[in-house]
Amino acid sequence: MLLPQLDLLGMPQEGCDDEVRAQVWGLLTTLYPRNDLVERRRDSRYPFPHLIHLTPVGPDGVTPEGDTVVVVGKHLSEHGFGFYHQAPLPHRRMIASLECGRGHWVAFLIDLTWCRFTKGGWYESGGRFLQAVLSPMEK
Repeated sequence: MLLPQLDLLGMPQEGCDDEVRAQVWGLLTTLYPRNDLVERRRDSRYPFPHLIHLTPVGPDGVTPEGDTVVVVGKHLSEHGFGFYHQAPLPHRRMIASLECGRGHWVAFLIDLTWCRFTKGGWYESGGRFLQAVLSPMEK
């Protein structure tokens, strides 16, 4: 492990910034390789690194029922979203509640359409919005 070279004031020397920059770009190009693949999705996706509350629904398909699970958002589009979670989700239809500031929530009935296990031991899932609903988080 290389330690940064410090100048007389104890500040890292300029060459160290170049090494940090090179390491960061190396990481970014590994995580986000540039390729010419055609995007098959119909909607633009936007990064959404925020907590999302998922509440299962009852047999009627719309009434909140059961314990809410908190997941970590990945991407959001006009028709759905993707997210990370630590354990399998036993429900396909849920209410996704997203906080939009000062205790206000927006919520959508969602249909979870896919799930995959990641190398890091987490799950990545996603689904499509079916309709806007009242959030069970509004109290």
